[in-house]
Formats: sequence, structure tokens, C-alpha cells
Amino acid sequence: MLEQILCIDDDPITLMLCKKVISKSCFSNEVITAQNGEEALHHFNILKYNNSKNTINKKPELIFLDLNMPVMGGWEFLDHFTSSDYTEFNKAKVIVLSSTIDPEDLAKAKKYPIIIDFLSKPITQPMLEYLKKKIEP
Repeated sequence: MLEQILCIDDDPITLMLCKKVISKSCFSNEVITAQNGEEALHHFNILKYNNSKNTINKKPELIFLDLNMPVMGGWEFLDHFTSSDYTEFNKAKVIVLSSTIDPEDLAKAKKYPIIIDFLSKPITQPMLEYLKKKIEP
């Protein structure tokens, strides 16, 4: 079981569904959410600040990421998150959860080694079972 997952999506219903399905399946102890990439980066900046003060905080081990969001979309989030500013969090793996599976997006996702899969919304228990097998050593 993962300690913490971050779900980034602008749709509150999708976020609620993610939390419910993940908690029912015992996939993670904690699910935190962000409504866009900027809010997610803010979360990581707070973690960085707290770590600089020697405060121990949980880091998300897995990120479910929507691509199309206002303020800051998934691709822009990934560009920032994979930069040297966030290297202390680069152990987190990303699952792109999108409502459309555009071949261009699939090709672009392959350019980010942090992305381990590209799945279609909504999140389901069988999807989490598949991911458990994929991320366990």
C-alpha cells in the first residue's frame, strides 16, 4: 500500500471519485488533491520549505494527473515538476488520467520518464489492481 497519492484535476467530482475508489481499494493510506498544476506545485513548495526546517512530511509516491485544466495544465505542471527545482520529489511516479486519449498526448507522455502510464478516466478498482502490479517491485 502506498503512503500518499496526489490527485490533480480541476473537476471536484473526479477528485471525490478518486478518493473514494482509492480508499475502498486500500491502495493508499492518504489521498491529497489539487485542482490544477499550480496548486500542486504550491503543495510541493510547502513541502520543500518544511523540509528546509527539518520538518518531516510525507511526499506523494504517486500522482494522478489530468492534462486539461485551467490556470496550469498537466503538461506545464510536468515541465516544472521535472525541472531541477523539484528533484527531491522525483521518486513520485505519474499516471496521466485523461478523458481523451489523443495520440499526440500519448506520444508526448513518452518523453517524460516519470510517467508510467496513460489511462482513461474515470479511475476504477480494476485500474488500481493493474497499477498495483505495475508499481510493486
